[in-house]
Amino acid sequence: MKRILWGIGIFIVLLLSGWIGTSGAVVDRIVAVINQEVITLSDVEKWVAKLQGEIQAEGRLERREKMLEIHRNILNQLVEEKLIDQEVKRAKVKVTGKEIEAALEDIRRRNGLTQEMLEKTLARDGTTLEAFKKEVERKIQRMKLINQSLKVELKPSEKDLRDFYEKNADRYRKGESYRPGHILFHVPKEATDQEVREIRKNCQKVLEKISKGEDFGELALLYSEDASAKDRGDLGYFKKGELLPAFEKEALRLEVGDVSGIVRTSFGFHIIKLLDRKGGQPLPYDAVKEEVQKDYYEKEMEKAFRQFLTNLKEKSIIDIKL
Repeated sequence: MKRILWGIGIFIVLLLSGWIGTSGAVVDRIVAVINQEVITLSDVEKWVAKLQGEIQAEGRLERREKMLEIHRNILNQLVEEKLIDQEVKRAKVKVTGKEIEAALEDIRRRNGLTQEMLEKTLARDGTTLEAFKKEVERKIQRMKLINQSLKVELKPSEKDLRDFYEKNADRYRKGESYRPGHILFHVPKEATDQEVREIRKNCQKVLEKISKGEDFGELALLYSEDASAKDRGDLGYFKKGELLPAFEKEALRLEVGDVSGIVRTSFGFHIIKLLDRKGGQPLPYDAVKEEVQKDYYEKEMEKAFRQFLTNLKEKSIIDIKL
């Protein structure tokens, strides 16, 4: 199913796409009250279901702890979203029909969809175009409120910018690339918990073979379920941001020649080996000064946004029951 991407602003809270129903019945109850408005367990479960596949293979205790953490994080996001929506009502933020249509056109363009394709995609997700328009309207209202509320007028000194550059030098590296290899054990989307556990066990057995000195490339040829198996798991060179975040994070953590533990992504279970890494010298400050100024401003905007939410929470009555 094609996922619809949002392109309406960087400070909108909880811009998650796609509603996925939970499996099994959920006994609904109130999990938070914010200024007399409630959030229910089913509100939280709508988003939790989206993440359950990522932790299917954890042990029972680890799964329980991870699920509790996910519930709390999502509830916190929903509380913040509720506070912003309440502030939208108090500020009487308005959105015009032209603004909604422009946002829809942007969504269609970014996703390569015609109007008919958009409506079919929404129907498969169990919603209608009118309901989707209402959600777009709410998101534009939140964006407008936040943009009006965050008054950040910055005149950073040269020292401020240079200090920021020094602390964040990794952002300004030129041409860094890395060459990972992997052994993939594919996990089908429809796999049961038991099937996922079995696939992970098979992955663990191969990892143990590597730890005992068996050749990574030979094992990739034998066991990997990716097209790169024919190349002994070698995926070639990539730049940062080109691979799945969980995969890339683990690959870049490794030293050249090191092998990871088991890494879970939407494709399945991976064993990753960092084959090579090259480039990556930071560009001189003067060459990236404009980019540094932009990043510095965005960091200050994020700080202002968090303070904005803190102020909303301080003047609100919030009762968390989860």
